[in-house]
Amino acid sequence: MSGGYILVVDDEPAICDLICTSLEMAGFKSRRSANGMLAHQMIVNDRPDLVLLDWMMPMLSGIELTQRLKRDPRTQDLPVILLTARSDEDDRVRGLDAGADDYIVKPFSPREMIARIRSVLRRAGINDTEQALTAAQVVLIPAEQKCQVNKQDVPLGPLEFRLLEYFMRHPNRVHSRAQLLDRVWGGNVYIDDRTVDVHIRRLRKAMSIDGHEHLIQTVRGAGYRFAPTADLNEG
Repeated sequence: MSGGYILVVDDEPAICDLICTSLEMAGFKSRRSANGMLAHQMIVNDRPDLVLLDWMMPMLSGIELTQRLKRDPRTQDLPVILLTARSDEDDRVRGLDAGADDYIVKPFSPREMIARIRSVLRRAGINDTEQALTAAQVVLIPAEQKCQVNKQDVPLGPLEFRLLEYFMRHPNRVHSRAQLLDRVWGGNVYIDDRTVDVHIRRLRKAMSIDGHEHLIQTVRGAGYRFAPTADLNEG
């Protein structure tokens, strides 16, 4: 059920930039939201691995969003770390009582943040950077950037690898080109969405072992889908 990324919720763009850059340098994928209401929708639609959540947020505060997440059976186990300038003991207790898994006081060092994230993820039993993904004789090992199809090594470029990883984490769902650009390339990248088609073709060519290229399907007018139960002899 993992979305394979960390959601950063903060209405200060400079803070978001710093956090997301630090996450990427540490090997994590990230997305961002500038308000609690949008963050809640993103969490429900495409569950992340962990939420880094600012306490003082417009529309829905970090405390209120944490309480909402912990009341919902769909999200009650989602790890949440609160970010705040509030350093009083009463505030820390209030944040933890709301259901937060940890609490980081601003300003904080990127090293401390990453260490706390890894600690919370370990406690939650989440270690996506090391866990192999397997579907229909396709094996992907993110920690080693390694791919095998029918036990044969398949060399993939960085973008093709990230595409396949995203597909395998979200099987049988249709993804538009815009969604793939946002999730794989990153929301701040401004390129033609037809670029996705080029990398899909490269990925299919690399996976063309015993018909495995047919696992990546084109859905006309909608986008692409990874279908691990597809007939490998079709087409």
